[in-house]
Amino acid sequence: MLFNFQSFIEKLRADEQKKIELDKYEQCYGQITGSIEEQVWYKEYLINFKKVEYNVPEELRAEFDWELLGRLCVGSFSSETSILITSESILPDLEVSVKSGEDTVIKKINELWSFQILRLYEIYIEEQQNLQVLVKTDKNEANAILSQRQARLQRWDKSFKVTSIKREAQSYIDELD
Repeated sequence: MLFNFQSFIEKLRADEQKKIELDKYEQCYGQITGSIEEQVWYKEYLINFKKVEYNVPEELRAEFDWELLGRLCVGSFSSETSILITSESILPDLEVSVKSGEDTVIKKINELWSFQILRLYEIYIEEQQNLQVLVKTDKNEANAILSQRQARLQRWDKSFKVTSIKREAQSYIDELD
């Protein structure tokens, strides 16, 4: 795997600015050990997103944990993620939309380079860690974050159901052709 969680944590420790945020997290939850799946923000939030299989870059299929990346994308507050069904592929595309100032960048996961995918892991993990600190340290922020998480889970669940219906309809149409 190209992304190594513990190596990333060490990289954060080596960066003076990032270390400040990491220290806040570890003061709240203890030293970060183990895998991503063992982190509180994963166990309490990201695990609740239904798994979706989606198109990934063929040459990188074995290089990343795509299920984890999907959960990180849909669980992020800093981007919007949608599932696109096309008749060209059995699997849908996972599209990520990020707004930066006036600009919006929209990309399909299967169009990204490995360095861009690595960066997504880093951005989304830092975001989850920082939100988790706020959940622990600020009651008002905690309520807002937990409400937003619940809303995202519900939206994804609805999107997931609609996508399943669309896939069934597309399969039926394909069979008719």
